[in-house]
Amino acid sequence: MGATFKKFCIRFCCCCCCQDEEEEDEKRPLLSHDTLEYFDREAKKRRDQETNLWSEPGDPSHSERDDDRTLYNLLQCRAQTQRGSQGYRRLSIDIEAMRDMRREVRDKWKMILENLGFMAEAESLLTVSATASYDRMRNTAVARSLLQTLHTETSLFNSKEPPPERYLFILDRLIYLDAAEDFVAKARRFYPPKDYDDDDEEENTCLINLPLLLSRMNQNISGGEDEDEDDEGETTGPE
Repeated sequence: MGATFKKFCIRFCCCCCCQDEEEEDEKRPLLSHDTLEYFDREAKKRRDQETNLWSEPGDPSHSERDDDRTLYNLLQCRAQTQRGSQGYRRLSIDIEAMRDMRREVRDKWKMILENLGFMAEAESLLTVSATASYDRMRNTAVARSLLQTLHTETSLFNSKEPPPERYLFILDRLIYLDAAEDFVAKARRFYPPKDYDDDDEEENTCLINLPLLLSRMNQNISGGEDEDEDDEGETTGPE
């Protein structure tokens, strides 16, 4: 009797132990805290890349194009400026102005894609990450020819400077989907080239982008922070 009871207790205790171990395994998170932080950092990095809307996706330094270099320098300068200061706010306005110009071009492309029927696919078609590679393109020469056509025969880009290379990747996708020619036709219809007078007027309104932004940035680097401290001192006054 005693031996039988002892075997029963051993069997019962083992079952309890196994059940406790299973419950502990269920309570353990599938991903560690460090792993979650890594994924959060990578997701934030990708969001930042898309927010900045670099013109040259394959340029890790973000400095091949003048506008990329200017935007990158403005971001670096703002990172070294005291948050909330006048210089910080001025740099933020300049940065947002450059980003707005790029978003305007992107919105035009999105409108044409949606008009072609790519309602659900427009965002993914327009997404070009910083790791985009020319080696993965299928129709580079044709895509570059179409990009030049859009640049000279439409007002999609609103600039006489070479168009951003990121749209070369988008055109390559449209060629693969057999929709590139239709896109160019829609672009000609919705955004015809502007008259000479309109171009001059637009150039005058866009004079704020590179030269003025560079001069402002240099002012902030040389003495912008001192001016901000003086301004804050005058505002708050001695306590």
